Amino acid sequence: MTKRAPPGPLEYLRRWPIRLWLLAVGVFLYAPLIALMAFSFNDSRRNIVWKGFTLKYYEKAFNNDGLIEAFANSLTIAAVSTLLSVVLGAMVALALWRFRFSGKTVVDGALALPIVVPEICMGVGMLVFFAKVLPWPQGLVWPLNLGAIIIAHVTFSFPFVAVVVRARMASFNRELEEAARDLGAGEFRTIRDVILPHMTPSLVAGALLAFTLSLDDFVITFFTAGPDTVTFPVKVYSMVRFSVTPEVNAASTILIVLTVILTAVALKLQGDPAATAGAHGGDKA
Repeated sequence: MTKRAPPGPLEYLRRWPIRLWLLAVGVFLYAPLIALMAFSFNDSRRNIVWKGFTLKYYEKAFNNDGLIEAFANSLTIAAVSTLLSVVLGAMVALALWRFRFSGKTVVDGALALPIVVPEICMGVGMLVFFAKVLPWPQGLVWPLNLGAIIIAHVTFSFPFVAVVVRARMASFNRELEEAARDLGAGEFRTIRDVILPHMTPSLVAGALLAFTLSLDDFVITFFTAGPDTVTFPVKVYSMVRFSVTPEVNAASTILIVLTVILTAVALKLQGDPAATAGAHGGDKA
């Protein structure tokens, strides 16, 4: 048998201290989530004592009318805010990528603010805004009562879409646009037939990212929700305030699984080599 070659200078993953460190970090990050998901199947009201496997708490979660209503609110908010965020984010990204104008650096910095500002500050700011600047009417019918939360979610979601779309457009071959203009295509036709197809994977990835962020948000929603409006994360928080039961774990597990699936799909679409094949094909052309 041939002796295995020692790891090279840049082959960090072949060094056992690095592997051990990555394993420790993984356990530190994901062990609490795995424990929560495991105890959602616990056949005991006392969450710290394992009595056996059961699915009854998932049945209770799905039969909890308040929880279902909160989940419907969260899905509605996430869907509407995602649609608005994709449109606004794509327009901002296209403008920053395509045009030169005074104050572009300022716009770039302002676009990053909702991403880097602490969420608690955003929540307090939204609370003041909807309390003093633009008071949102109370007692509106569903889904109009969700308007304040939707506006708040669009505020912090569309910059993520803009960042993803702008990164995608960095690989666009501008010669394709020039060729379309030479063939008589107008502004709208060029955007629809040339730019938009190249942008589509980033739009899908940005939409899934915005949907996940909106569905998971608690802090900003907590500050902007009215007295009669409850979202899924806020409902889970209210359940945790009384006691951490397996039903709470079941509801949290549902949210975690949905979030992981959407995030994985977004990352797959954003990083899929097939998604960037058009740019390389355009370069060769």
